[in-house]
Amino acid sequence: MLPTDLEGMFEMDSNPNVHKYLGRNPVKTKEDSRKIIESIRQQYVEKGIGRWVMEDKKTGKFIGWTGFKINEEPLNGQVNLLDIGYRMLESEWGKGYATESSFACMDYLCERGDHPIIYGAAVVGNDASIKILHEKLGMRYVDSFFWDDDECYFYEITREEWLERRKKQ
Repeated sequence: MLPTDLEGMFEMDSNPNVHKYLGRNPVKTKEDSRKIIESIRQQYVEKGIGRWVMEDKKTGKFIGWTGFKINEEPLNGQVNLLDIGYRMLESEWGKGYATESSFACMDYLCERGDHPIIYGAAVVGNDASIKILHEKLGMRYVDSFFWDDDECYFYEITREEWLERRKKQ
């Protein structure tokens, strides 16, 4: 993710529909988006991992981000978990990009990384993300927890489980 992704990040994260299952707190200014980009870039420096930009292959247009984050804020009461995520411009929803990018990220991490467990979370009612995490990626439901006022499902999959699952596909 680069500072030049500012316009796309702002377009995406200022949309209330995009933030429906993300705490309903869209960004208000481009400065907010700039800070998010800086934070993501800093995680690369400090932890060697972070979110990756998704671009349209033909146009190079920003369509969203995907990848991993090591949570410093509690997720289901735990910190330092490797969390898979994705977010896209509303115009790109329903095209399979979240699923495609999640598979690519999981393959990359599990073939090259040393993280034993990958986690995911989705707000109850976010059926698209629940389907990706549970059905498509094969993550196991662990339990539910509350994030702000929203109930969330918490999922996990081990590196070995992912690699075995991919052998069968």
